[in-house]
Amino acid sequence: MARVMVTGTEGYLGCLTAQELLRAGHEVIGLDTGYYKNGWLYPGLELAPQTLAMDIRDVRPEHLDGVDAIVHMAELSNDPIGDLIGDVTFDINHVGSVHLATQAKAAGVERFVYMSSCSVYGVADGTVDETSPVAPQTSYAKCKALVERDVGAMADDAFSPLFLRNATAFGASPRMRFDIVLNNLSGLAWTTGKIAMTSDGTPWRPLVHALDIAKAIRMSVESPREAVHGAVFNVGSEDNNYTVRQIAEIVANEFTGCELTFGDPSADNRSYRVAFDKIREVLPGYTTDWDARAGAAQLHRVFESIDLDAETFTGRGHTRLKQIEHLLRTSQLDPQLFWKNPAAGAAR
Repeated sequence: MARVMVTGTEGYLGCLTAQELLRAGHEVIGLDTGYYKNGWLYPGLELAPQTLAMDIRDVRPEHLDGVDAIVHMAELSNDPIGDLIGDVTFDINHVGSVHLATQAKAAGVERFVYMSSCSVYGVADGTVDETSPVAPQTSYAKCKALVERDVGAMADDAFSPLFLRNATAFGASPRMRFDIVLNNLSGLAWTTGKIAMTSDGTPWRPLVHALDIAKAIRMSVESPREAVHGAVFNVGSEDNNYTVRQIAEIVANEFTGCELTFGDPSADNRSYRVAFDKIREVLPGYTTDWDARAGAAQLHRVFESIDLDAETFTGRGHTRLKQIEHLLRTSQLDPQLFWKNPAAGAAR
């Protein structure tokens, strides 16, 4: 069993990933700066690691003593935040992630599992795989591609990075996010009974359930070095390539009586279908257990059990951009997104 540091353990994917690794018998240390610390939707974690309250930009080798592997997902996640604070997004997501990898290598950490994204493919004709050119369209996706490039160049006999290009995540998590497509549409269907699409829904999006991402991470940590050293894997399955229209229709069918409408073609032209053969070939036994229908049904069960209301669904606790805007507006964060200490200052 390995001693694994997971960054972002207080996030949507991080809390589930940490539990997956703990259940498998690994020793897990969390690291999270705490932007989304209060974003609980329901009590769904049996196991959680001790977590260091730390920004990845402050990590030094001494913080990584004895760590065998790092699973790194603690970045500013999604395109609206990148649009709001593009320069800071690059400082955290690109420079900060490369800094973390550099400190990990200096500390003797053997494996570095980086959470990349299928969004690096941007606009693509046909089906893309790991050998396809990347064409990132947003600050978020550009940072992913840059980290892959720079951390990949650090690989050597003692340091093995690998890169998981996740499809768009969906599904329930105690640290819920409602700013990703299937989760957002499900929340709209439950709280309003309507899904009014602003586009025609023709772009393709690959989806993958949060628990299937956690499984891929665990298998990446446990796989032999020679199988994963420097590798890039798309994480998901061909069956979960959907058009946005299909996703909306699946959600509307799950939430009986939901009214569904579509708009005109969108200026957002990102569209890509993704092949996932490689991860199944290199990580034997990897399969995805969830499709969009099962994910929508899971969310429906959660919403019923907690009686999800519109205020919770639309609140800042589960929408990344709203929470960051709140922390900046209330001056809890400085413009570089470092925490301020409200208790600091001269004694009187």
